[in-house]
Amino acid sequence: MGSDTTWRHLFSIVTPTYNRAHTLERVYRSLQEQSYQDFEWVVVDDGSTDGTRQRVEAWQAEAGFPIRYVWQAQQHKKTALNTGIRQARGEWVVLLDSDDELDSSALCHMARAWEEIPLDRRALFVGITGLCARPDGQVVGDPYPLDVMDATPLEMYFRHRVRGEKFGCLRTDIVRGFPFPEGVAGFVPESLVWRAMARAGYQTRFVNQVFRVYHDSPDSLTRQTTAGDMRVLAPGLWLLAHDTLDQCLGWFYQRPWAFFSAAARYTRFGLHWRSLGLPRPLDCRLTRPAARLLVALAWPLGLGLFLRDQAPRYGMRSRPRHPGRP
Repeated sequence: MGSDTTWRHLFSIVTPTYNRAHTLERVYRSLQEQSYQDFEWVVVDDGSTDGTRQRVEAWQAEAGFPIRYVWQAQQHKKTALNTGIRQARGEWVVLLDSDDELDSSALCHMARAWEEIPLDRRALFVGITGLCARPDGQVVGDPYPLDVMDATPLEMYFRHRVRGEKFGCLRTDIVRGFPFPEGVAGFVPESLVWRAMARAGYQTRFVNQVFRVYHDSPDSLTRQTTAGDMRVLAPGLWLLAHDTLDQCLGWFYQRPWAFFSAAARYTRFGLHWRSLGLPRPLDCRLTRPAARLLVALAWPLGLGLFLRDQAPRYGMRSRPRHPGRP
């Protein structure tokens, strides 16, 4: 896929994991079934205590592809991702969660999509991104307007209004220059990194091809906090709202409601973050007057959402709905 002869593989599959020995085998089996075999699997264990090491060592003895096990004291998924990317020996990195699986032809289609980009344009591209599907084959979210599109994630979200989780591969040499932020406690959306690469001028080739089979695990972070304490997600979601308001306002007329929604989330998750007693980064103040105005207009909605989030924490019950009303 490229000209750097130092790479040992075309792909590095990087899987961060924590106490997921019970789902990690699903990843392993999907890698065994890949029609394209020029890859390694880098498992970054974020301090598991459930026998993950022993499970991986058993696979190392039988697998037809290289498996590298990297252990680190428990920190967070974003630090495990950074560790895995640094350890990668593949030209392209695929960040695959420990409870999901690759479609059997995913790597083959990724490689083919890259080869179809003209040689004189490849330096502009950071990734190949396709679709996710559920185990029953249903595609998650929206397909792309065209089967092959060259754009950025910002264009795809704001201009084309494509929704839903997507998945693909990234050039290892480029993504190493955009590490996941480790100085923020808790969850941090990966889209912050994709946006940063887009603003640096890198393009992505988007294809209507399923690359990942998505499993909605009951122990996932978002499932655990759906009806629980939203403070676990607050720092990362506040950073994403800040990024939308302060860095993406040029897209306002393409999708104005997305900015009003981000302004409400800025207040909502900012209040959650304050309740944690943690300082916010000094470089994350809103610098645009229009962004501050949007936050002021959406403040009542943001406050209302914050108060609604408090109900599960303090045992409050919302009024039952009339059975005939949505």
